Amino acid sequence: MSAPPLRQRLTGGELARHRHAEGYLAVVLAGGYEEAGEGGRRQVAPGDVIVHHAFEAHMNRVPGRGAVVLNLPLLARFPASFGRIADPDAIARVAERDPLAAFGVLEATFAPVSAADTDWPDDLARLLAAEPASLQAWAEARGLSAEHLSRGFRKVFGVAPQRFGLEARARAAAADAATTGAALASIAFDRGFADQAHMTRAVAAVTGRTPGAWRISSPFKTPA
Repeated sequence: MSAPPLRQRLTGGELARHRHAEGYLAVVLAGGYEEAGEGGRRQVAPGDVIVHHAFEAHMNRVPGRGAVVLNLPLLARFPASFGRIADPDAIARVAERDPLAAFGVLEATFAPVSAADTDWPDDLARLLAAEPASLQAWAEARGLSAEHLSRGFRKVFGVAPQRFGLEARARAAAADAATTGAALASIAFDRGFADQAHMTRAVAAVTGRTPGAWRISSPFKTPA
């Protein structure tokens, strides 16, 4: 999907899991909702900021009163998936004149916060976004059946845990290919793929481009 509009009204209901090709920041101006993505879940309210990296999938559960968000382009790395700012209305006023200037104001006042929910699906989501994991062993260690784990995770995040982890690692691998000089085979190993071909297929499925294509647009060169 393309970038969302600058100001967006979310109506009550569930917004299915989706991703945008461009990174952006969602600043909650009014109302609230549940965000569920790679960083876990969080109930967001006015003043909260959600960091969406390019191709990072998420879903939203919006109560009946709805919500209003301000979407700003993500022009730099942020230290957390969630944060807060003291005066979202001031950011919105600046954005009406210049969204890029609004990003600068937000960046200077952004205070990172952790995801609030700590139930097992959130713990598993954060683990899977970072590295491959044995779901059977993970479930057994917590007294869960494999079926309960898969069903419960899908209910919370809108996708099976295996797919969730694969897509998160593919997005990270694409970013590695575009922003580092590491060899593609090395990136595949570091991100937990069986081999470079496996990584290539996964990255292309999530981003529409292969790691090699992302590398071509990068100033870095693969080491000899």
